[in-house]
Order: sequence, then C-alpha cells, then structure tokens
Amino acid sequence: MADSPREGKVARPPDFTQLIDLASEFVGGKVLFATDDFFAPAENLLKRDKPRFKEYAYTEFGKWMDGWQTRRKRIPGHDWCVVQLGIQGAIRGFDVDTSYFMGDHAPRVSIQAANFEEDKQPEIPQREVRTATAATPEEFEAISELKSNDWSCLVPMTELKPGNPASSHNYFPVNSQQRWSHIRLNIFPGKYDGPSPGIRDWTAGNPKEPLDLVTIAYGGACVGFSNAHFGHPNNIIGVGTAKLMADGWETARRLDRPLILEDGILLVPGCEWAVFRLAHPGVITQIEIDTKYFKGNSPDSCKVDGCILTMQEEEDMVRQKWDLQGHKWKPLLLVTKLKPDERHVLDSLTPELQDVITPAKLTITPDGGMSRLRLKGFPSSICLLRPLEKPMMRFSVTAGFRENL
Repeated sequence: MADSPREGKVARPPDFTQLIDLASEFVGGKVLFATDDFFAPAENLLKRDKPRFKEYAYTEFGKWMDGWQTRRKRIPGHDWCVVQLGIQGAIRGFDVDTSYFMGDHAPRVSIQAANFEEDKQPEIPQREVRTATAATPEEFEAISELKSNDWSCLVPMTELKPGNPASSHNYFPVNSQQRWSHIRLNIFPGKYDGPSPGIRDWTAGNPKEPLDLVTIAYGGACVGFSNAHFGHPNNIIGVGTAKLMADGWETARRLDRPLILEDGILLVPGCEWAVFRLAHPGVITQIEIDTKYFKGNSPDSCKVDGCILTMQEEEDMVRQKWDLQGHKWKPLLLVTKLKPDERHVLDSLTPELQDVITPAKLTITPDGGMSRLRLKGFPSSICLLRPLEKPMMRFSVTAGFRENL
C-alpha cells in the first residue's frame, strides 16, 4: 500500500533539476560513511525513484521511511554522511528532499564537496546497508583519511522546509566550475539529490583511442525527444551496461503502424526520435546500439544523423521541437535493421576526420526501446558548446515523459 499525504500545488523546479544526478545509485553513486542509520539507512538518499510513503508500514525500530533518518540526537555533535559521486563533475545545484518527513525532518543542512583523482582516493572499507546502528570507531577512523571537515562549502547552514507535498523540495543552486568527486551532507538537530553534468579533461588520455562522446559521464545529454512513455532517453547514454529494461528508453506503440507487415525494412509513416547534445564537438567513427532486454519490443530499425549548431541555434531548435530542415543533418548511420536483445556495433559514415557534429539525432522506426547508445569518436578542436557557467538548456516534459516542450 502506498498512500501519501494530501497533495498541494507544487512550484516549478529550477532548470538544474533537468541535469544528471551524479550521486544516484543509477550511475554508481554510493554512501561511504554515515554517523547513524537508526530508522532508515543513508543509502536511501541515492535511490533513482521518487520517495514513497507507506501509511501503515512499520519496522521493529519505528515508522518505515523511504529516506535517511537518524535517531534523535542525545550526544555532542551532529549527523553527517559522505557520498562518493558515481560521475565526477561540476555541480549546478542540490535538491534536498524532505518528502513525508513532517514532524521529524532535519531543521538545517549544509553541504561540502571535495575532488579526489581516482588513483589518489583513500581506501574506505565498503559499508553494508543497515538500520538501528551508528558508525563504529573504526569507521570514524577510516573516514577521517578524507579530512571532510575541511572540504569546500557549497551550501552554508540553511533552514529546510518540512516535507509536505507542496514544499518538500529545497533547491540550492551552486555557482562553481570546479570538478567534484565526493559530497558531505551535514544535517543539524533529509534526503538529497545532486543533479549536474559530468566533466572530462579532454586533454588527458590517448588521442588515438575513440571516446564515447555522448555519454552522460562526460557531459552528454538528451535535449529533445518525441516520446518517452516507459523510460527517458537520458537512460540510454548512462554509465555502464543496463541492468534491466527500466534502464533504457522505450516509447509507446504508435497507432499509425501498418496493420499487416511486409518483409524487409518496415516502411511506416511515423517514427520516434531523440536528440542528444555531445559532451564535446567531435567526429563519430563508430556507433553502438544495444537492445539488451528488449526482446519483444525492440525497434524494427534505426538511423543516426548529426549536425553542427551554435549555442543559440540549439536553443532555437529546442523551442521548435527540433523541426530542423533536413539538409542540415549529416547521415552517420543509414536506416539499419535491428535485432532484439543484441548489441549492434556499426561503423559511422564519417571515417574521415572532418565531419564535426555537436548534436546527434537517433531515429527509431516505428517505436520500441533500447538499453544503450554509444557514439564513439574523437573530440574536435572546434568548440561551439555553450560556456560552462550557462545552465543546460531547459526542456520540460509532461507526465509520463510523453513529449518535449
């Protein structure tokens, strides 16, 4: 049973909430330490799904809550936890969500951050998800290696609103260009998501090794789509392989598909599409389309196109729902038959390093779903991307992610 308190009118969230949640368990975020997990573990902070409320659910320790809830403080100090981001990147804002914590929410919060290179991160013992426990002296000693008390402060101590539906989201914009890898959340006597774009040092690495230029890990993002009834297109540029069908993009069945199908490529009047801004302008040399888990609902075929746009042109296209004149798109992959539950590795039509693109458009016919899209290639020295201090172009979606605005 999943009842919830009375709904109220919810204000429009800020633009940064449309960015990638770098701390989510979906991209590999994990809790390294928490001072206390008595009623509910800190791992709940990183769940990809919205908080749930179960009116009659209780544990042996008290009310079941889908968040992080510590015992009432009776000893010196305050509670805090350390999160290792799944993707290192610049943080544009925090959403401290107090949903359903009406009489027991944390009154105040502050947030700190630090950046550790992957090969220089101190070893912190893996923590188990637990309740009715506090951190041990050994855990305090291990986490002290990070010196989190001295981390940069991104959000000073600030009061929080209680968790009624109309005001449970406490938004904190962040004006920082720095790359971060770890977050310390302090609560004072609570749940948080930190959406923001990934950042990559494009001067590092092997210049002869192609990179996935569309992955969210480097800053790629979906900037428009036709339909996302069962899953958002941002999912298919996620980190690693999909774990289940819900990790992919799936559209509703098109009502204009043929009543009787013929052999060969399915010829239909309609299709579905999604446009992705590359993390860096570049040349695509290889395309991977993975339909893993989509066994009876994969697309019949797909194609991929690209073009080069300035920041202003991209913003204009978002407003026009990507009704871009066909001659501007460059074909990267012609219409190609797809197989269900299979990884397709395909060569791009731009083997010569000259056809630079900034966004890519994936078109599937007539509908269906896939788990991953990889656009591998080489970043170009031509950089037309928007400056980092400008927030990602907004696109809003209706309930069910049915279409972009």
